[in-house]
Amino acid sequence: MASVCVDPEYFDVGDDGRLTIVPGSASLREILYFKTPGSETFEKADYPWLARLFVQVQAAGGGAAGARANAGQLVAHPGGTGGGYSERLISASALGATETIIVGAGGTAGTPTVDGGNGGNSSFGGLCTANGGFGGQVIMSQGAAPVCHSGVAGPLAGIGDISQGGGASGGSIRLSGDQGQSGPDGEPRLGHGGWQRASSGGGGAGRGFGGGAGGALARDGDSVGGTDGSDGVVIVWLFA
Repeated sequence: MASVCVDPEYFDVGDDGRLTIVPGSASLREILYFKTPGSETFEKADYPWLARLFVQVQAAGGGAAGARANAGQLVAHPGGTGGGYSERLISASALGATETIIVGAGGTAGTPTVDGGNGGNSSFGGLCTANGGFGGQVIMSQGAAPVCHSGVAGPLAGIGDISQGGGASGGSIRLSGDQGQSGPDGEPRLGHGGWQRASSGGGGAGRGFGGGAGGALARDGDSVGGTDGSDGVVIVWLFA
């Protein structure tokens, strides 16, 4: 009778001679979290047991502009938008020997007269990508008369089995030289956007990953900076 050698971590030979998989061995083995903005390398050879991956890619959110108002006047701006999100189930055979992982950095806060910066894109090689959120703009002019402005449209979808763009930010309004409200940020998939303001100051920061910043508001001679957007994240689920 022929004999075979099997890896006992994954296979078992029963008393009746049948070869079976050890329960739980061919399932989720490890989860990798990439949270620091920048570039890292995934090496396939580090996981010789790898059969497939489930990748979640969240791009960074946009930063918000600052605001400056003259005495007796009010200025309020929209927030930044949320970053896009994509996910994909990938066979190990579809991977190269190495894949570059990029985590987008949150968009920078604008100074009192400067737009917020765009959030960075995030990706797992070219197999799963998401587009960064757009920064909030310096859009409302000085004044005390009622006015309203639209928010900023979110980014388009990237690449993935499921892929979506980031949420648009809300618009800003001025009722008078003393009353108004800045715009909130658009929502990302793996976090929340920053809140808007009805008093002088920068808008709220996003929570989680990929949230844009809420818009800034200034009144009666105030000058305030904006708020940074939230960084993105890449999560890789490894299955045997």
